[in-house]
Amino acid sequence: MPQISTSDFKNGMSLDLEDGLFSLVEFQHVKPGKGGAFVRTTLKNVRNGAVVERTFRAGEKMERAIIDKRDMQLLYRDGDDYVLMDSSTYDQLNVPAATMGDASNYVVDNSSITIMMYGTEIIGVDLPASVELSVAETEPGIQGDRVSGAKKPATLETGLVVQVPLFIEPAERIKVDTRSGEFISRA
Repeated sequence: MPQISTSDFKNGMSLDLEDGLFSLVEFQHVKPGKGGAFVRTTLKNVRNGAVVERTFRAGEKMERAIIDKRDMQLLYRDGDDYVLMDSSTYDQLNVPAATMGDASNYVVDNSSITIMMYGTEIIGVDLPASVELSVAETEPGIQGDRVSGAKKPATLETGLVVQVPLFIEPAERIKVDTRSGEFISRA
């Protein structure tokens, strides 16, 4: 593992600390009038999402974690597992649903995703900002019900339930924001 110093910090950098694997959200070099300089940081645990604040001495050395991003294609679901194929080597990989997390609400068979790996461990899934999904079922819009901004629930092909405008019908394709899980527009 490459050693880095606090002077090499950049936002988004990954660090392998004693407490676990962290991503550097924000940092600030501080030089007080008395005493030695230090670096105040905000770190996000990559595995569980917890955010912690931590202070390091200036010039302190630590391990930098190398996160590998791989383009994968979801082939199919096998029980509770997802079978992914590496787009460059064509190797197949079984991934438990728990590892996929919220990404399972936005991926369908044959969709492309980016997997973030640390060594052989999958630590996250990087999704595009929005995805197109089909509406599996929703109530029909009532004629004459034209309240501005009225919404109704719609179940998508992945099982995700989102609020959509009244004019959306079953089997229509819609765009959904993967960060918030909200309806964007018709596809």
